[in-house]
Amino acid sequence: MPAPTPLVIDTDPGIDDALAILLAVASPEVDLRLVTTVHGNVDLARTTENALRVLHLAERSDVPVAAGAADSLVHPQPRRAGHVHGEAGLGGVVLPPSPATVDPRPAVVALADLLTRSAEPVTVAAIGPLTNLALLLRVFPAEASRIGRLVVMGGSAAAGGNVTAVAEFNAWADAEAAHVVLSSALPTVLVGLDVTRPTVLTAAGIERFAAAGPVGERAAAILGDYVDEPRDGHGTPGIVVHDALALTEAIVPGTLGTVRRDVVVDTTLGAGRGQTLVDRRSVSRAPTAVEVAETVDPAAATEFLVGRLCSL
Repeated sequence: MPAPTPLVIDTDPGIDDALAILLAVASPEVDLRLVTTVHGNVDLARTTENALRVLHLAERSDVPVAAGAADSLVHPQPRRAGHVHGEAGLGGVVLPPSPATVDPRPAVVALADLLTRSAEPVTVAAIGPLTNLALLLRVFPAEASRIGRLVVMGGSAAAGGNVTAVAEFNAWADAEAAHVVLSSALPTVLVGLDVTRPTVLTAAGIERFAAAGPVGERAAAILGDYVDEPRDGHGTPGIVVHDALALTEAIVPGTLGTVRRDVVVDTTLGAGRGQTLVDRRSVSRAPTAVEVAETVDPAAATEFLVGRLCSL
């Protein structure tokens, strides 16, 4: 087998973020070298503590965790997502504390250091608001240019929003940062609601990894209350695995069908704030264009996730 791809996860755990971290740990195709945390689903202190605890659950407390931005670049994030993820972010489940401590470096410094030291291209999976990545581009542009592949969970090309009528949560939580990242020349794949909403983890899948071992059992417990939100809010018969789908594309490039598109983020303060305006009229040749995920095999994607979680 080829050598595993170095991987960084930038995240705001969050229930589906926790699932994504576990998926990365369970996947031999990638070498998880750093987790950076950001504000988002809950506040930064909680997202950082949750990342430490999820890695400890997976027996990977050796992976450094560096705390990043506590709020968005320009306008403070108006509200968190505790009504979906629970007040502490993990659906009311309290995982054991990790023996590890937070890396003393700010997230952007830790990421810049890793990019400088790595002999191989690094994949970055950004599954929260894009504040840390925008800061990296502005403060360490040379190091940012060493990112081999950036996989972003965020936005929506044609599926509408999930926090407003038009905006997906991660893009909305820091629209200015999303604009900076999605208008850069980084080799970016945008995994938005167009492909995540059809990718539903059913109760049968959850039962499979819950029965596979203690890690799967705790993961299933974290997901317990999360089933209600997509069912009650969107009529979805299971859990929409937004972040885990982005990690699947990071782990196995080509999982999703993508088309190169021009993307603009609405940074106004009106009803359209945070909308990712994707020009679907033609394939783009612009250096700042983004590979927008437009097609998915939902059954294969959820089976990949369930199978990997069963192996933990």
